[in-house]
Amino acid sequence: MRNSAQPQISCQQMPLSFLKTGARAKVVKVRGKGDVHHHLENLGFVEGADVHVVSEQAGNLIVEVKGAHVALDKSIASKIVTC
Repeated sequence: MRNSAQPQISCQQMPLSFLKTGARAKVVKVRGKGDVHHHLENLGFVEGADVHVVSEQAGNLIVEVKGAHVALDKSIASKIVTC
């Protein structure tokens, strides 16, 4: 007899730019291609990475990812999908 599959834990996916100060999330994916996508991955925005919003002002963010603080403008933060 097979064990029943464990239920998937679902969460609402949203762009990083929607999160407010103090919020924590995991990176689900980084949208876009080319240099911007590659640069974000080099900064630590990879699938499964934990992010913490340190500060938010008008959609521009300072976030902590992999122990480093990174400033992102609203348009770049919107390319990072979190859960």
